[in-house]
Amino acid sequence: MGEPLRVGIIGAGFIGRVHARAAQLTGNRLAGVADLLPSRAVSLAEDLRFDRVFQTAEDLIADPEVDVVHVCVPNYLHAPLVEGAIAAGKHVVCEKPLATCIAEAEKLERLAADAGVVAAIPFVYRYYPIVREIRERVRSHEAGTLTMLHGSYLQDWLAEESDTDWRVDPALGGASRVFADIGVHWADLAEFTSGQRITRLCAQLLTVFPTRRGPDGPTAIHTEDAVTVNFETHGGAIGSVVLSQVALGRKNRLWLSLDGTGASFVFDHEEPDCLWIGGRSTNQLLFRSPDGLRPAAAKYVTVPAGHPQGFQDCFNAFVADCYAAVAGATPDGLPGFSDGRRAAEITEAVLDSAATGAWTDVPIAR
Repeated sequence: MGEPLRVGIIGAGFIGRVHARAAQLTGNRLAGVADLLPSRAVSLAEDLRFDRVFQTAEDLIADPEVDVVHVCVPNYLHAPLVEGAIAAGKHVVCEKPLATCIAEAEKLERLAADAGVVAAIPFVYRYYPIVREIRERVRSHEAGTLTMLHGSYLQDWLAEESDTDWRVDPALGGASRVFADIGVHWADLAEFTSGQRITRLCAQLLTVFPTRRGPDGPTAIHTEDAVTVNFETHGGAIGSVVLSQVALGRKNRLWLSLDGTGASFVFDHEEPDCLWIGGRSTNQLLFRSPDGLRPAAAKYVTVPAGHPQGFQDCFNAFVADCYAAVAGATPDGLPGFSDGRRAAEITEAVLDSAATGAWTDVPIAR
């Protein structure tokens, strides 16, 4: 067994802590943390016993005692920090979106490939065992011919006019908020499980609150609160998705249905340990258990049936796969910078379609 990886975390907020806990569980070394708010970095370092706190992200990237960098900061900082980490020869785990435009995402994908570093994006919903089970059943043709992919991703954390966050500002979060923040997760899951690529789409955006009341007074809002998208895939399926961050009562409700001529499969993030299988005469509920799942899904089961697995478990599995890739393994389904670039392509198509009111093509060939 080789030397432990030395892990650096840039960003000590909620998602930075999730990354850090996952890194800690792999048994590797938490070498350092940096944050725009030094006190937040100190707090995380104390809680999880990091070796040190860096004054700046650039100092962390430049340090030879750091092998892999996790970028967990606002979106506008992703591209420059990732580019700097790649130039320094570091492996990189970057929060989505990889970049706020296709050109930057393509550049980062190319730089990582040329440098030969592991470069990953946490599309972690892929790591639910039930999601892997759906993928395996579709691959083995149990769904028959897929005809429809549909669902929703609904939240309510911005459902009041007084709710605000850096993501509502396009200068910090990018031109899209809801689709770039949660829609890309749904699209990635739909393409990952179905094996089909979205080729054309028609989108509508809705801004419910044209202004939001923050601590410094009213602020004009230029990003969307909700999105609907109709689409087609290269395999001949059609589909739709409804996305919202103002859906009262919905905390993190990601729902996906793959409907085929042989069976339908549903994943519901509010019931992530259960696969709904639809048939003409009977429906089935398959509960997550290492004994009842295909090997590719069962490998991500960490506790017995009846003991819930959740978001942090998915993150733990994702980070473990990232570090396994650094050691030379090729984990199946590890989301990389090509998936980050794909998310940027779909996001741009959504914005273009909403602006023109027309169906818009999405590139699929690479």
